This record gives sequence, structure tokens and C-alpha cells, in this order.
Amino acid sequence: MSQPGSVAPGAGSGARAQPSVSDGRSAFGARERRAEIARLVAEFERVSVADLTGRFLVTDASIRRDLMILEDEGRLRRVHGGAVGGAASRHLGIYAGKAREHRDEKVRIGAAAAAMISTGDVVFLDSGTTVAAIAARMPGSLRRSGAITVVTPSLPIVEEIGSWEAPHLICLGGLYLPDYRAVVGPQAVAGIRELSADIVFLGCEGLTTEEGLTTPHVLVAEVGAMMAARARRVVVVADASKLGQSGFTPIIPIAAVNTLVTDRGADPAHVERIRAAGVEVILA
Repeated sequence: MSQPGSVAPGAGSGARAQPSVSDGRSAFGARERRAEIARLVAEFERVSVADLTGRFLVTDASIRRDLMILEDEGRLRRVHGGAVGGAASRHLGIYAGKAREHRDEKVRIGAAAAAMISTGDVVFLDSGTTVAAIAARMPGSLRRSGAITVVTPSLPIVEEIGSWEAPHLICLGGLYLPDYRAVVGPQAVAGIRELSADIVFLGCEGLTTEEGLTTPHVLVAEVGAMMAARARRVVVVADASKLGQSGFTPIIPIAAVNTLVTDRGADPAHVERIRAAGVEVILA
């Protein structure tokens, strides 16, 4: 029987050798170790926790923490027992890169938006990293079984809420967009059309009083528009960098927005114009 890490799983005689567990790299600092792990994933496309603990002479917990950090940076994707690279990690890298932009502001916006949800609400959560911050900051009282119902096209939100105890979660189906980590298209739109919500949280790439909410992707816009049409209250979550920007295609006009949650770095002139359009603005 071959030893773990000797060759790629299922590889033939011409396969590249996997990293040896006997290479002993205990002198590596955490940052250097993660850089080496990223290099190994790029070269071999798959690594295992068992091989890495043997290679670097550290605990499983240390390696799993390294893999979590590298996944957050978009440099790999964690799977059972290890991590993989390739095209999947490149798509994750795009999403993770967006998540890192204005991270602190998104955390505050997410917390402020989550505070707007009440027990018993049906909640639409759109795709996007700022909307995902709402799910991550949901208070404990809303994480209890049956406290709220969440409907979403977003895979990161499904993963977050799916970790709660007995969540009431509806996952939309449709065409998967890897760069957005979300489903879109006629199936997703049809699924929303059959439902209604107390509140919807929408993200965007741009927001102006003239063009409303905008996004680079037509199919993403269709899902957002249908969610807004089927919700009693429409809340937009967007950091200050999105205000005053115009995107490729419209989602909804400013007149369809009830509340905007943004950060304290927002240009006062943009905020005043949005308020003058009849939108409540919350600065987180």
C-alpha cells in the first residue's frame, strides 16, 4: 500500500509526486507556512490536512486555521480532509477579494441591518458580500429554530445560515454564477415570484438618485428586482464607495427603496440627495 502523500490520489506512474510528510518544516513561521501551503495547492491542486501536519510538524488545528485564512484570501477552497485549488479557487478569490474591500464598514452595516429584522419575519437576502455580512451578524435571538424564515440565492449565506441549529432556510435554484457565488436566471426569478417577504436586503455596485441601484450583471439585476417587488420593505445595504456610482444595468429605481444602510464615511452631499428622494438613511 502506498504511503499518504506519495502520489496524487488515483494517479498513474507518470503523476507528479505529492509533498512528502517527511520534509520537516518546523522552522516555518505561520506566514511562511501559509505561503508554502498556497504554493503546494497551486502545484498539486489538492493537499490533505494529514500530509500538511506531517510536513510542517504542527497540529491539525494550526493547519485548519491556515486553510481557513487562505480560503478567505481566495487562494484555495477547503474540502473534507484538506483543500483544493484550480478554477474553483480563482472564482472564490474574486468573491473573497470583494469581501475584503471595506470589510470593517460591511461588518457595521451588516450589524445595523440585522437589527432591523424581527422575530417571525420572512426575509429575502440578496447576493453580494455586504448582504452576506447581515447573515454573519444576525443576533442570537434570530438564530433560534423558527425565529425567522430566510430566502436567498447566495451560497455564502446558505452556508452561514445552514450552520444554525434547525434554520428555516429556503435556497433558490437556478443558473450558478461562480464569481458572484449566487444563483440567477428564470428558475430563481420564478421561485421568488411565488413568495412574499416582510423585508428584503439588496446589495448593489452603484447607487444614484437618477439611476437608482445598478449592477454589472443583468441576471443579478433580475433577481434583485423580483425580490424588491415581492417584499413589503426594501432595504439597500451599500458602503460609501457605492454612492454616486452608476453601474451597467438598473436593479430598481430610488423611488422603490425605503431605507439605505451605509457607513459614516458617506459623502454628505450624496446622503442629502438620497434623503431628499424620500429614502431613510442609516449611517452605521
